[in-house]
Amino acid sequence: MKNKLESIPEVEAGWRLPRKQATLPEVFRSMKVPTKGTWFRKFLAFVGPGYLVAVGYMDPGNWATDIAGGSLFGYTLLSVVLISNMMAILLQALAGKLGIVTGRDLAQACKDHYSKPVAIMLWILCELAIAACDLAEVIGSAIALYLLFGIPLLYGVIITALDVLLVLLLQNKGFRYIEILVIVLIVTVGGCFVAEIFLSKPDFGGIMRGFVPSSEIITNPAMLYIAIGILGATVMPHNLYLHSAIVQTRDFEQTALGKRQAIKYATWDSSIALFFALFINAAILIVSAATFHKAGLFDIAEIQDAYYMLTPLLGTALGSILFGVALLASGQNATLTGTLAGQIVMEGFLNIRLPAWLRRLITRLIAIIPAVVVIALYGDKGATDLLILSQVILSLQLSFAVIPLVMFTSDKLKMGEFANPLWLKILAWFVAAVIVVLNAYLLIQTFFG
Repeated sequence: MKNKLESIPEVEAGWRLPRKQATLPEVFRSMKVPTKGTWFRKFLAFVGPGYLVAVGYMDPGNWATDIAGGSLFGYTLLSVVLISNMMAILLQALAGKLGIVTGRDLAQACKDHYSKPVAIMLWILCELAIAACDLAEVIGSAIALYLLFGIPLLYGVIITALDVLLVLLLQNKGFRYIEILVIVLIVTVGGCFVAEIFLSKPDFGGIMRGFVPSSEIITNPAMLYIAIGILGATVMPHNLYLHSAIVQTRDFEQTALGKRQAIKYATWDSSIALFFALFINAAILIVSAATFHKAGLFDIAEIQDAYYMLTPLLGTALGSILFGVALLASGQNATLTGTLAGQIVMEGFLNIRLPAWLRRLITRLIAIIPAVVVIALYGDKGATDLLILSQVILSLQLSFAVIPLVMFTSDKLKMGEFANPLWLKILAWFVAAVIVVLNAYLLIQTFFG
């Protein structure tokens, strides 16, 4: 057995199938990493993918859970936002490492490891999750267009289909343009919430206490339900596929030292970017707690209600306008990364390459059709229920992305010297177990609670 494995290249050992194609071939290793110069110059070459990943952690699906958590329980659930973000930092670091070491994204790794029926099942689940995420982005963007410009939700949903043109334009110009636009939109969202926090005058002592975990989160069923919703909305399954692919846009040295440096800088990039996501998610909850909870409005769970209530509570229309602008930027940002994730998953699992415009159109139609039908039949309330359902679907799929990721990165045959050390294996499997148990609880409560 040993001799047989020695005849196979190290990165191929342990895989059922050989690697057949590069991930995102049009941008694969398209960005040069300097071999000389300071560590900071090398790090800058890796800055970008982490921010594309961070977008998924601040999309409109997160807004609904953060607003509900803040209005109902004040600052208490800030600890859940912090813990779920720490989990995300760990999992995204593993996703980046998988791509750098094996030259496979997570979808390709699943296809090359599992039997064909299992791989097909994982692909279907992942496509459902991407459609659910796209659904949240469609509804979030449509709500923002309605709140800012008075465009009816039904028309807003249809308008969001046009963003396919923006994605195509940026992809043709180069991957760096997508990264720059994403970072600009993240800064826009962050700037809006810095102003919101300033206007809402929160209790900073309450904020500090909120970051310390409370036993009430476990003992109070209503609080636990919202807490699990925050976790489900924070850790995004498609982001693990996305990150394992886009780290490979960097042309680093294919040596042990080159890979080690790439893992280090890619981890710094995603960790720093996810701290921005932590700030934005915490800011949404803080603003909700400082305005709605403080005023005794404990049942603000819908984005539209939050928008309308901010003006009278803050004493200025600026609060609502900033909220709407941040929501629109958030929705448009998430749609860019959703396109890439869809392309990665389809190509990785099926070896099928579609033109970018066609892939985007298919993904958008899967999201737009149910949104149009539900809004036409049930109005605004139906849109909010659909937003919540999209988060439940994401939670359902999360375990099917996390478990293979932890398993692959802990496998010495697949990862060689880069396999997770014992302490990281224990931590990663603990996080995976927590996610599986909490998401199972969320689904039981949603359907039977």
